[in-house]
Amino acid sequence: MPEVVDRLARGARVAVVRLRSLGDCVLSTPALRLLKAHRPDLRVAVVVEPAWRAVYEGNPDVDEILDPGLSALWKFAPDLVLNLHGGARSARLVAASRARWRAGFAHYRNAWLYNVPIPRAQEILGEERVVHTAEHAASAMFYLGVPVTEIPRARLFVSRKVERPRPYAVIHPLASAPEKAWAAERFADCARWIERELGLEAVVIGAAGDDLSAFEGFSRVKGAPLEEVKGLLAGAEIFLGNDSGPAHMSAALGVPVVVLFGPMDPAIWGPWRVDSEVRRPEKGLRELPVEQVTEALAMLRARTAAQAGRHSA
Repeated sequence: MPEVVDRLARGARVAVVRLRSLGDCVLSTPALRLLKAHRPDLRVAVVVEPAWRAVYEGNPDVDEILDPGLSALWKFAPDLVLNLHGGARSARLVAASRARWRAGFAHYRNAWLYNVPIPRAQEILGEERVVHTAEHAASAMFYLGVPVTEIPRARLFVSRKVERPRPYAVIHPLASAPEKAWAAERFADCARWIERELGLEAVVIGAAGDDLSAFEGFSRVKGAPLEEVKGLLAGAEIFLGNDSGPAHMSAALGVPVVVLFGPMDPAIWGPWRVDSEVRRPEKGLRELPVEQVTEALAMLRARTAAQAGRHSA
């Protein structure tokens, strides 16, 4: 291993490029925690598109948040740039960064631009198995010289939790692709079950352009800024949703989650280090009955209640 991290001078600057995608951004935070825990003297910046800045805001492992342009990167003047994104745009940023060390996974496109090519995560971790996205990002830090240790939970930080009149659950019934989304009507059935059986208010969230008409009669939060969504999720008793960014946010905030998977592999994208229930029908989400999801909610709620009772005893 090159052990670049230990060769950096005290107070050196490290830029981590993670341009976009909510879940990917959230799952990069364990790697940042590992880096900062090993070298708290380093000044660490994350290069990310403005839409996802709130993922990193308030995080003590991040000293600066940079827009994805060369002027911001040059002004920061990194000694090491690590590409955790992998696309052509991020590769160009790394190549033009003027950093002494330019690191990225060797299986990325344009890998010839890196003078510190990083091998496969399996090789770094010494295990030939499917690795989680959080493990993949953390393995880059291990290769660069951060001591191999347990990979922590993802972390989000909230300036203010959203206050609601009574305890609530958050439901996110949308996804980035149709095959990743359970039917809205079945989510509505679960919302009714949550209010009736768990005694929680069901709060349904979506982006500005999402159709939440199936949830008339429930509390709906649509098009809220990401910082506000963080605050809402942080105060939830439980989260229910498809495999999507808000599920990763909830897990990072320590909220128990029930996540429904379509084609994606939970071993790669499942909830990371949080109490959770995952359902992934073999024939796709259309085959998933409401009863299996409410059963998962009941099991998770019972576990968290039992844990809370042990802690208060």
